[in-house]
Amino acid sequence: MSTGTLYIVSAPSGAGKTSLLKALIETEEQIMVSISHTTRAMRPGEVDDVDYHFVDRDAFTRMIGEGAFLEHAQVFDNFYGTAESGIRSQLERGMDVVLEIDWQGARQVRQRFPEAVSIFILPPTQQALRQRLGGRGQDSAEIIDRRMREAKGEMSHYPEYDYLVVNDLFDQALGELRAIVTSQRLRMGAQSERLQERLRMLLE
Repeated sequence: MSTGTLYIVSAPSGAGKTSLLKALIETEEQIMVSISHTTRAMRPGEVDDVDYHFVDRDAFTRMIGEGAFLEHAQVFDNFYGTAESGIRSQLERGMDVVLEIDWQGARQVRQRFPEAVSIFILPPTQQALRQRLGGRGQDSAEIIDRRMREAKGEMSHYPEYDYLVVNDLFDQALGELRAIVTSQRLRMGAQSERLQERLRMLLE
């Protein structure tokens, strides 16, 4: 069984990252999004252990002390982290795993997984980003203004990534994500491992 690929996907809040990844998982086999731990409050419609593992700050701090996280970071006033053991287990089973994390977490992951493939998703314009944030109807104007200010700082880290995808037309952006996954699966190392028996028969 071939080893799966670890993907890092980052974007400013409101760029549509979560919707794109949900559609990607629904249309591709052998790929999953890792469920992160977070200290932020649960939003309407979210489910514990499905959208996130929701924990309090004491539990999160305890996990840091135990070395349980592959990466962890503070975003705004909350903490997010990815448990390492679950990621490695899925990769060994041949699953591709997507880490939906910010640039701070991405830097930490690259130190442990230099072979990880990283993708940054951009909104088409600042105006579109503000409209998307306001369209959620969950955050106050003050919070939206704060997220807009932070977005520029987050987007300035795009050169650290392997791929850039602009989420203007959703279907086009999804197609580009699928193309990245397909290209990684067709790389020599992955294919030669996956096609060992076929290659042996062809070369007899």
